[in-house]
Amino acid sequence: MSCKSEKKDNIAVSKEPVPPNIVIIYADDLGFGDVSSYGSTTLLTPNMDRIAKEGIQFTNGYATSPTCTPSRFSLLAGTYPFRQTKAQVLPGNAPLLFDLGKQTLPSMLKGAGYTTGVVGKWHLGLGGEELDWNGEIKPGPLEIGFDYAYIMASTNDRVPSVYVENHKVVGLTADDPLEVSYNKNFDGEPTGKDNPELLKMHPSHGHDMSVHNGISRIGFMKGGKSALFIDEDMNDDFLRESIKYVTENKDNPFFLFYSLHQPHVPRVPHPRFVGASGLGPRGDVIVEADWSVGQFLDKLDELGLAENTIVIFTSDNGPVLDDGYHDDAVEKNGNHTPAGSLRGGKYSLFDAGTHVPFMVRWKGTIEPGVSDALVSQMDFTASFAALTGQENTTPDSQDILDAFLGKSDRGRESIILGQNNIFTFRQGDWVLIPPHKGAKLIKQVNIETGRDLEYQLYNIKDDPGQRNNLATSHPEKLEAMKSDFEKERT
Repeated sequence: MSCKSEKKDNIAVSKEPVPPNIVIIYADDLGFGDVSSYGSTTLLTPNMDRIAKEGIQFTNGYATSPTCTPSRFSLLAGTYPFRQTKAQVLPGNAPLLFDLGKQTLPSMLKGAGYTTGVVGKWHLGLGGEELDWNGEIKPGPLEIGFDYAYIMASTNDRVPSVYVENHKVVGLTADDPLEVSYNKNFDGEPTGKDNPELLKMHPSHGHDMSVHNGISRIGFMKGGKSALFIDEDMNDDFLRESIKYVTENKDNPFFLFYSLHQPHVPRVPHPRFVGASGLGPRGDVIVEADWSVGQFLDKLDELGLAENTIVIFTSDNGPVLDDGYHDDAVEKNGNHTPAGSLRGGKYSLFDAGTHVPFMVRWKGTIEPGVSDALVSQMDFTASFAALTGQENTTPDSQDILDAFLGKSDRGRESIILGQNNIFTFRQGDWVLIPPHKGAKLIKQVNIETGRDLEYQLYNIKDDPGQRNNLATSHPEKLEAMKSDFEKERT
C-alpha cells in the first residue's frame, strides 16, 4: 500500500495508508471452462475476463470442496470442511453451521476496522434447531462477523424461497406467516410431483416438492406469499443491494462477500437475457452473471474506488449440467466444455470438482499477469490478516498474500480437497486420490465421482485430464504422498 501525504502550512504531513476495500464475487457451480479467459470460445464472459486482464489470473486456484456449503464454510472459516462434520450440503432449515466465537474472515476484517457485508446466496444455515421464520432469525451472518446481510435464506432450489435482511425475512407480513418443513407437506399445498400442470420448469430428479413461481423445489413451504422472491429478478436484486452497500460504505474500508446464485439450478434468467448465449438457460444465466459483474465494476469506477479495492472472482465448485431440472442444459450445450480440459465436475474427486476460475485484481498495485501458484479460497483469512496487520487464529488458512498480489509465483505447497472423509490431495503438480467406496458415476448428473478401490496418482501438469494413473509406475511418489497426506490431515 502506498503512503499518501498532504501539505499543511508548507509542511508535509504523512497520512496513514488507507487499507484497501476487499470484494469477493463468488459464482455458484461455474466451471473452469465456463469463462472465456480460461479458454471458453463458445460462451463469452467479457466482464469476468476484465478482472483477469486487469489482475492476476490463477491457473491453479481451488475451492476446498466439490459442493457448495463446505466450500463456502472454508472460505469464511479458514478451515478445512472435514474438520466440521456438519459441513455438507445443508437443507434449507439447517441451523447455523459456524461455531460462534471462532475467528472468521469477516470477524478478522471487522477487527481491522472494516465494515463487513454479505449479499446473495448463503446456504450456511440460519438460527437454531427450531427456527421460527416469522421472528428474529439468529444466529446468522451478523453473529460471525458481518455488519450487514442481505441473503437468500438457503439456495434457490430449496425452500424457503425468501430473502433475509439481517435478522428478518424481507417483506413478510404478520397475517400470512411462513412455515417450512423438510419432513412432510402442509395440508392443501401443491407439489411438483402431484401438480405438474402448475410448473413452467419440470424436475428431472428430485426437486418435486413445494411449488413457487412455477418451479418445484426441495422441501415444503406454506404462507409468506408477500416475501417470496421471483427467480427472474434475483440477479438484479443482488446487484442492487451490492451496489447500495458499496455506495453507502465508500468512505471507509469495507469488505463485501457478493455471492452470486448463477449458474446454480433452477436457471431462470431475466427475460432480457433469455437466448443471450445460444446454449439454453445455463449459458444465459452465466451471461447474466457476467453482465452483473460488469455493472458492479463500473460502479466501483464511478465511485472512484477501483484503485483501492481488491476484487476477487472465483466459484464455489465445478460445473454440472442436469442438476435436477429439465432446462436443456445438456441438449443445448453443443461443443461447450464447462470443465475445460479437466476431468469430472461438481460432486467429483477429479480435478474439475474443485479446480475453478480464480482471479484477483487490485488496480495500480497488482501487475496484470497469469500465475501458476497453487492458491485456495481458504487462505483469504490468513492472507488478509497479514495485509491488515491482524492475527490469524484460523487452523488451516495460510498466508499466501504475495501470491495473491502477484509478488511471488509460490503459493501453497499442498491442499486437501473434499469433505466428510472423501478426499483428494494435491501437492505441487501431483494429485493423490485415496481409495473410496461408492459408485464411479453419478447417473443423475452424468459426472464421474473419482472414486475407486485402488489408489490413483496423477501428474496434473502433464495430464490435466487425469487419464494416466501413475500409482503403479511411481511407487515411491505414491508412498511419499500418502505419508504427507496423513500428516496434513491429522
